[in-house]
Amino acid sequence: LPLVESGGGLVQPGGSLTLSCPASGFSLDEYTVGWFRQAPGKEREPVACLSGENGETLYPDSMKGRVTISRDNAKNTVNLQMDSLKPEDTAVYHCAADYARDVQFMCIKNGVYDYWGQGTQVTVSS
Repeated sequence: LPLVESGGGLVQPGGSLTLSCPASGFSLDEYTVGWFRQAPGKEREPVACLSGENGETLYPDSMKGRVTISRDNAKNTVNLQMDSLKPEDTAVYHCAADYARDVQFMCIKNGVYDYWGQGTQVTVSS
């Protein structure tokens, strides 16, 4: 599989998690990458995006200050650091990659991307 997420699990409110998404078969450093999430009964929403062209990041207002997206080119991996987690952050988190896409058009709700991971479950509960 080109993208495989890991790092999800059960965490208490206020806790932190780091999700990782290594790529196989292609080099992530030329791709715009993003993290998305979908909770049961809700539509998919963007969490964070990172441009492959200029390193620009984009975070929806609801995520600003709580999440950080980063790229480790040596490991061909994109990471998502999440802090101050809330029960409403419970969802399946997916990573995605798209070649040369503008970051503004990456962090959208219904995008179709070159690569899409199967997701990792994050549950925030006491």
